[in-house]
Amino acid sequence: MAFHAEMEAARDTLLAHGHEVKIPELAKEAPEEFGGDKKVYFGKYIEEHGGIDAFPPEHAVWEHKRGAIIDHFEKIEWADAILVVNPEKRGIPGYVGGNTLIEIGVAFCKERDIYILNNISSELSYKQEIIAMKPVMLEGDITKIA
Repeated sequence: MAFHAEMEAARDTLLAHGHEVKIPELAKEAPEEFGGDKKVYFGKYIEEHGGIDAFPPEHAVWEHKRGAIIDHFEKIEWADAILVVNPEKRGIPGYVGGNTLIEIGVAFCKERDIYILNNISSELSYKQEIIAMKPVMLEGDITKIA
């Protein structure tokens, strides 16, 4: 969700080209503990509050994170295709994180077309799994989506 602004821009481009688009919500409505509005990045919140190990499995953050994952899977179920928006993150160009890797796997399992906006960094140990799922690499050009 670190790329939400980029997802919004991609959505707008695709809508302008006649596609139906749903993008993930940042959060449905976060509890006061997480800031109380919809712009909550759970990963950032966790990092800023002691890291993953500071949150035991029964902590509320995991139920909210779980809900976000389910929401993303429901959008994949609805869609004909997914677009992975993957700019640079943490100095890694073409970054694909853990949640996105799972979403690519679900799209593959559901036989959805998979588009990836930017070339995937070879620094990611799971690049080979992504390539094996035969995504369409857009090489930075979203207008290549038919």
